[in-house]
Amino acid sequence: MAVYGSFSLVLYPILCMLPFSDPQSVARYAERPPRIVPGFADLHRMSALLLAERTPPDGRVLVLGAGGGLELKAFAEFQPSWRLDGVDPSAEMVRLAQATLGPLADQVQFHEGYIDTAPAGPYDAATCLLTFHFLPLEERRHILQQILRRLRPGAPFVVAHHSFPQHEPERAVWLARYAAFTVATGTDRVQAEAGSAVMAARLSVLSPQQDEALLQEAGFADVSLFYAGFTFRGWVAYKP
Repeated sequence: MAVYGSFSLVLYPILCMLPFSDPQSVARYAERPPRIVPGFADLHRMSALLLAERTPPDGRVLVLGAGGGLELKAFAEFQPSWRLDGVDPSAEMVRLAQATLGPLADQVQFHEGYIDTAPAGPYDAATCLLTFHFLPLEERRHILQQILRRLRPGAPFVVAHHSFPQHEPERAVWLARYAAFTVATGTDRVQAEAGSAVMAARLSVLSPQQDEALLQEAGFADVSLFYAGFTFRGWVAYKP
């Protein structure tokens, strides 16, 4: 089963055990991504700016892996007249997103499920942030194809996730660097090293070259890197 959501697997085993009915646990969840994703707020800001280059003020935006609601909130605040469709398979995370958005939730239509659950569109833009590293290659291909089908011609797609060299020794170097980053931002060292081992064993990470090739293979054009933060990369691409 795929896991969509806006957080890194470094803390995923712990997050899975949090009682999301507990307001304190929900509040702690919202604090984590800014600490474990380099430039987290700026990633959202850059994503919104890239979307806005081609998305009209009343445009419709598909947000895949929207659980938690942090990017939805950033997009809704950036452009209050965008109509956002948030898709996530976790009912708990959808409820968390609604709580995170507060009065901004009126700007969002939520869909509990996967890409095939999303409306047919057409959308003026789409995003998938901090999600693809949970998904095997064939599932990524399917999702990219389905996103492309739902976009208007010329529409932007912004995607960001773990993506770093997969050959040794570079792979081990980047995993160690990311663990050091999470320690520097407040994660316990033992927990960070354990998380790095989980990443190495369980995440479906590609190299940046493979990620770009996958976008092109799915039919996206003008693929450009806009974000790099230790083991994370982000691209903007367009439907021809």
